[in-house]
Amino acid sequence: MSKSLKSEFALGQARRVTVIGAGYVGLPTAAVLAHFGHHVVLAERDPARLEILTAGRSPIVEEGLEEMLREGVASRRLSFMANAAEASKGADVVFLCVPTPQGDDGAADLSYVIAAAEEISSSLKPGAIVVDKSTVPVGTARRVEEALGRVDVFVVSNPEFLREGTAVDDSLHPDRIVIGADNPAAATAVGELFSATRAAVVITDTATAETIKYASNAFLATKLSFINAIAGLCEAVGADVRDLTLGLGYDKRIGFEFMNPGPGWGGSCLPKDTAALISIASDHGYDFSLLRGAVETNEAQIERVVDKIARAADGLEGRKIALWGLTFKANTDDRRCSPALDIAHRLQARGAILRAFDPTVKPGDDAADLEGIELCADAYGAVDGADAVALLTEWREFRWLDFSKVRDLLKNPTIVDARNLLDPTAIRKLGIQYLGIGRP
Repeated sequence: MSKSLKSEFALGQARRVTVIGAGYVGLPTAAVLAHFGHHVVLAERDPARLEILTAGRSPIVEEGLEEMLREGVASRRLSFMANAAEASKGADVVFLCVPTPQGDDGAADLSYVIAAAEEISSSLKPGAIVVDKSTVPVGTARRVEEALGRVDVFVVSNPEFLREGTAVDDSLHPDRIVIGADNPAAATAVGELFSATRAAVVITDTATAETIKYASNAFLATKLSFINAIAGLCEAVGADVRDLTLGLGYDKRIGFEFMNPGPGWGGSCLPKDTAALISIASDHGYDFSLLRGAVETNEAQIERVVDKIARAADGLEGRKIALWGLTFKANTDDRRCSPALDIAHRLQARGAILRAFDPTVKPGDDAADLEGIELCADAYGAVDGADAVALLTEWREFRWLDFSKVRDLLKNPTIVDARNLLDPTAIRKLGIQYLGIGRP
């Protein structure tokens, strides 16, 4: 693309923005940009999801999102359309927030990104900016430029750093805004969209911006694998990982974030992005052994929790196991690459009979990932007659259950707390065997 292009954007003005994809990234991005005063059209081709949005509801569980969507619609700064090309007409900035699923080789599948770029190409006005918001491998900006086939538009990388469950707050108060662009005017224009956040802005080239997102998630995954491995060591030597993390976390170089041991990491980002970064490294002749080790440690942690449940129930064949939580983390309905479900499927493979409760899953849900799991209306129904219960997702409501009632309902009063959510002393005083992660 010619570096002589000049942006016609004047700073400090409301923009016409199009967001393509109403998923876990696109929805909060669109809602928050409308909240900042921009005029946003959200394009979503899924009819069911579009119907939910036009009815003023959010199709995903995300704190504060539905209220912000309603605010945007009421102010007439947020609207919805099915056709991405139509939605992009006249837009100053178009955000691509489409899926980049993991391929069989571990690399990110860019087919949705390229298809979206091709779809909107003829609709873009000269000088428009197309922004890669999805997590994409190095070189994607160039591929989007080729797919657009336009020398009169800009392509910018602006990776997202949103955590499911807190995506709205993360959008309002980001740690930083990363922008990769060849043209300073385009980079400045994109940064100006988020000026209300007063966040630090990192402007770099597209390859570096694309790598920053993968590096961030790779580091977080490695940190989680480290604390899970340390939790295993604590169990071996009789140390308490909760006190250990306090001793580590007060060191400012280490901190407390992502230092909670659990059943293993999962979700839509960390597994996919670690695999993609390993693939990127391999494609360029670099053996990322450190990151491969983090992935292997995570796999071992998931299996370690399955073994812990098996010990608690004195075996798995024919045993009734209750599961509390199925989503990959609390405060979201996302079950993609959920360690809770991974554990559930491994328990099934070893002959366990499963009964589960999750606040976001209704009894009778026939989704493929829930096959063979009896879904209950509440936490008590799940444990009735069970040989053990495994707490796999850190929903806070599990902390405030009547554990005397839980004890009486369990056939074998044993809790495997894979999130260290509960108070072991209080649980044991009720006559319930308690097994945490890295805790004596």
